[in-house]
Amino acid sequence: MPDRRTFLSYSATTAAGLWVTPGAFAQRLEDAAKPAVLTPWATEGPFYPDELPLDVDNDLIVIGDATTPAVGEVVDLTGRVVSPAGEPVRNATVEIWQTDNNGVYLHSRSSGRRNYDSHFQGFGRFETAADGRFRFRTIKPRPYPGRTPHIHVAIERGGRRILTTQLYVKGEARNGRDFLYRRIRTEAERDNVTLDFVPTSGSEVPIWAAECELVVV
Repeated sequence: MPDRRTFLSYSATTAAGLWVTPGAFAQRLEDAAKPAVLTPWATEGPFYPDELPLDVDNDLIVIGDATTPAVGEVVDLTGRVVSPAGEPVRNATVEIWQTDNNGVYLHSRSSGRRNYDSHFQGFGRFETAADGRFRFRTIKPRPYPGRTPHIHVAIERGGRRILTTQLYVKGEARNGRDFLYRRIRTEAERDNVTLDFVPTSGSEVPIWAAECELVVV
């Protein structure tokens, strides 16, 4: 841990470098002043649960007191909800829903409904903390006919829906052919909802970690 003198010396050196590099300091200030890219909206889709499960917590792997977990690759999904200025949005309700490992939604009209994994919750909610953070335990999204793997997200605050979007898997080959993914207007917006699923260590079963920052107004 550097002491105060080392920190001041480093800060002074860094500042000096910015002054002697033409435009560097001005560029730093300009970048800091730029608002963050808003998370792009996407359709809610036809399969928001038509009947919510009795358990709607943030752990979609295990329902209630059940001991049998859902089938699939476990994902620790974390993130923050922030304003364009980077300020945390607290007390916002984040909802996610997605297909089970067989590509079936928790919805009466979802194709293959008889094959739905009864151990998968399929839907969850979490209220953001003071720092705007949220967390879910779910499974890595699976493709189904016509769509690339994705997780649906909705955010509400004060009784108003402030975002509906979909999160995608970075490096997934199907992304380039997905009509909704291709509809995202800019590369920056696309990057905002395309998550890097990173394998974690120290667990007996494979667990992926994915993180996002959802920017709302």
